[in-house]
Order: sequence, then structure tokens, then C-alpha cells
Amino acid sequence: MNEIKHLIFSRKDFIFKIMARIKYQEAAGLEVRRGRPVAAPPPSRVDLVKLYIKEGRSVRDVAARLGCSKDAVHRALKKYGIDARSNASRSSLLKYSLSDLKAAVREKGIRGYARELGIDEGTLRHHLKVRKC
Repeated sequence: MNEIKHLIFSRKDFIFKIMARIKYQEAAGLEVRRGRPVAAPPPSRVDLVKLYIKEGRSVRDVAARLGCSKDAVHRALKKYGIDARSNASRSSLLKYSLSDLKAAVREKGIRGYARELGIDEGTLRHHLKVRKC
């Protein structure tokens, strides 16, 4: 029982010492840092533009390369006014013109051309249908 009281009083003493130190620093005009310490410095705008925008890396990859958390990268993107990309990726078929796709399907058949592109036949059919083939 005495051990528990000792722990309670020692915790109170610790808190009072911290509070006294903070008040002293504020009175002396020194910068007082409250809250949880920062794990790593936030990413700079230059680093974000290079890795996230120009190189097209993911938020997780940028965070791993800069040695910070992905949440820190998201906060920095918001702070610098950089729009985050959505998780949805654009279809790789958009890089082909509709006329090229039609010609290749006529020549090789839909199944053969889908195999050549490395996609499912249904994906190619859906893409052609959506693009009003």
C-alpha cells in the first residue's frame, strides 16, 4: 500500500516540476514546446513536389523515403496546398486512341489483343463499350 502512495506522490511531484519548468521558461521569454515531441521533421515543399508530383510516387513511398509518417506527408500536402491524388488508377487503355484500339481488335480479335495487352478480355470489351465503339 505504501508503494502505491509513493508512486502517486512521485507522479504528482514530477508533474509539478514540469509545470514549474514551463512557467519559468515562459517567464524568461523562451520557446516552450508542449505536447508530444515530433518524431521527424515535416517534409519540405521541394521534396514533396519532387517525389509526389514529378516522380509520381505514392504517399507511403514518399514517407518511407523522407523518414516520416504517411500522416505527416498528408498534413504537409494540405499545408502547402498540393492536391492529393485519389487511390483509383486511370485505365492503361486511355493511352491508346480509339481508332488504334478498333483497328487492333479487327486485326487480332478481341481475345488476342487483350492477351497482347496483358488485360482481361472483359476489361477490353467494357472499355470499348464505354468509349462508344
